[in-house]
Amino acid sequence: MNQPKKPLPVWADIILIPLINILLALFVAGIIIYLIGENPFEALKILIYGAFGYDEAIGYTLYYTTNFIFTGLAVAIAFHANLFNIGGEGQAYIGGLGVAIVMITLDGYLPFWALLPLAILVAMLFGALWAAIPAYLQAYRGSHIVITTIMFNFIAANLMVYLLVNVFIVPGSMSPESRIFADNAHLPFMHEILAWFDIQVASTPLNISFLIALLFCVFLWLFIWHTRWGYELRTVGFSESAATYAGINSKKVVMMTMIISGALAGMVGINEIMGVHHKLLLDFVAGYGFTGIAVALMGRNHPVGIIVASLLFGALYQGGAELTFDMPNVSREMVVAIQGLIILFSGALTYMSKPWLERFFHIFSHSKPTKMEA
Repeated sequence: MNQPKKPLPVWADIILIPLINILLALFVAGIIIYLIGENPFEALKILIYGAFGYDEAIGYTLYYTTNFIFTGLAVAIAFHANLFNIGGEGQAYIGGLGVAIVMITLDGYLPFWALLPLAILVAMLFGALWAAIPAYLQAYRGSHIVITTIMFNFIAANLMVYLLVNVFIVPGSMSPESRIFADNAHLPFMHEILAWFDIQVASTPLNISFLIALLFCVFLWLFIWHTRWGYELRTVGFSESAATYAGINSKKVVMMTMIISGALAGMVGINEIMGVHHKLLLDFVAGYGFTGIAVALMGRNHPVGIIVASLLFGALYQGGAELTFDMPNVSREMVVAIQGLIILFSGALTYMSKPWLERFFHIFSHSKPTKMEA
């Protein structure tokens, strides 16, 4: 009589399956690179060196990682409540708008230590409000969260075009962007902070929002797994009917979850608008909201996993740029295709390897002698 297969160990589900998916994606990418006449091992070497081989590369990698952490956390908390928030792109856009409004209005009156917490609050507030509308439509009107969040991405993009062309544009300028913020409205760059301690590194866009992103990982971990609200959120995600039977108001949980999710996505505006560009401009989100979906899936919706997955995608962004420079046959579009393969294997094909892994662990566990046999 066949015994039922035991589920995979937690470490295998969290670590081994994502690692196998990455290796499969890189294997397929290596075949493509080989077919165009390049050495896939040399390409991998260049990609890794371009992401981590010198101080400037590390700075850019961590800069990209920061945005992926924020959007990955935004998607992850929604996943825990069985909600698929695809609106991180629009929520990040509107969060950046909130940061710009604070800076343009108050950078001539308030010092940096007052502007930073205010900008964080407004970025989270604007992102939360933009996510609250689809949340309300899902909770109280039955509209599907996937459809409404996608629609709100387009609304946010067109709203930003209108505002930059008609409201925030510098008079007499042909470029749709706001004025540059005053110096007291700039986040300190990490190379500037390290210089205070006589550590000289190359100038990169990496700024203190990276440390803020790590703090948000800790706060979200505490919230989801160590608070009553987090327990209610996970209960609704596991079974909404069971949660309702237990007295949990699922509609309020949906609203709360999406508001937090939008607030996290809005933090991209801190890194991009206050930390790097120091002005409001078009397309500063650059696809971070959509990549956050893959980051959350690969990181198994856990803050630690999201940090690792964000670092991987940050390395692909930075190392991919180096790869296109050193290997002319490898175009920017091909690097995007490699990123797409990782998203494919980590998203749609997440558990492709799970059945044979379960068989392996099942056979391996039964090959060990039991205590009675010993």
